[in-house]
Amino acid sequence: MATHLSISPLFIHRHRSSLSLKVLSSQGVNSPTVDEKKNTKVEKVKLGKTDVTVTKLGIGAWAWGDTTYWNDMQWDDRKLKDAKGAFDSSIDYGITFFDTAEVYGAGFSGAINSETLIGRFIKERGSNDAEEIAIATKFAALPWRLGRQSVVSALKDSLARLGLSSIDLYQLHWPGIWGNEGYIDGLGDAVEQGLVKAVGVSNYSEKRLREAHGRLQQRGIPLAVNQVNYSLIYRLPEENGVLAACNELGVTLIAYSPIAQGILSGKYTPANPPTGPRGRIYTPDFLTKLEPLISQIKEIGQSYDKTPTQVVLNWLLCQENVLPIPGAKNAQQAQEFAGALGWRLTDDEVSELRAIASRTKSVIGFPVEKL
Repeated sequence: MATHLSISPLFIHRHRSSLSLKVLSSQGVNSPTVDEKKNTKVEKVKLGKTDVTVTKLGIGAWAWGDTTYWNDMQWDDRKLKDAKGAFDSSIDYGITFFDTAEVYGAGFSGAINSETLIGRFIKERGSNDAEEIAIATKFAALPWRLGRQSVVSALKDSLARLGLSSIDLYQLHWPGIWGNEGYIDGLGDAVEQGLVKAVGVSNYSEKRLREAHGRLQQRGIPLAVNQVNYSLIYRLPEENGVLAACNELGVTLIAYSPIAQGILSGKYTPANPPTGPRGRIYTPDFLTKLEPLISQIKEIGQSYDKTPTQVVLNWLLCQENVLPIPGAKNAQQAQEFAGALGWRLTDDEVSELRAIASRTKSVIGFPVEKL
């Protein structure tokens, strides 16, 4: 395990500009007025070298419908209402990019499929907002799925659950044990058939990323994204060449678990660790070692009138070419995420947080990243 962090006093004068967007949070930051919500415009960015644009911060829907990792292993009407609130509030605050997967929820890991929920939420939202909403989902590279047609077939099933004729982004959720060239070809077929506007991969190493990019490039199709685990305390993409390769190739890095599954929010302490599977990863011992970093995040946040969650999301946004997708379980969390936008940490603060975080050993990530 990592050694305890020790930090010498840092005397940094931080000049802060006034901020127009303040969000509701457990830290006591004010909520925007109705007029502020209506006028919220979130900057959009292109996915890689495609023409597809999405808000520079998205919402991950892993927890929606899940009963194996999230939601205390159960799903009920209250959690459904909360998920709908997260969806609606995200759009109200200008965040219109949502990321899901066929393995989130029913059929694999829960009570109801996340794609089905999003499809329902889009329909209930109405046609006025539907055009602004961008949806990404993922193909599960299960061992028995062979060939390019398996990708197209799975995408069509996802579209049926979503109630859509096409989506903005389709990704391979992880590299397959075999048949990866066929999967990449399937992504290209999906683009050519008009089922998706842009395609990408997820949990791909630098070598696999380059191979996928090259194979699609032969057909004149850009590889838009590589979605990987990336946060202030899980910086493997910086260390294994993935972030550098994305920057070189013009591939957007989508960062999942950008708040380290809530650990960087400051909500948890050694005396109050997370419950369920997260508690086995983020133990009291790990949280004790993390305290100096959390303390510094809070200090920086106070000088901006921002929460720890907003600080760590902004830290990722400062990396450039990185699009975080925190998971929102309710409206309050979605509102808080919006407060990560519209301002920027200084370069010194970005470096300072990285230096402190580097003194804590990263937790174990998704093993397929190293395939």
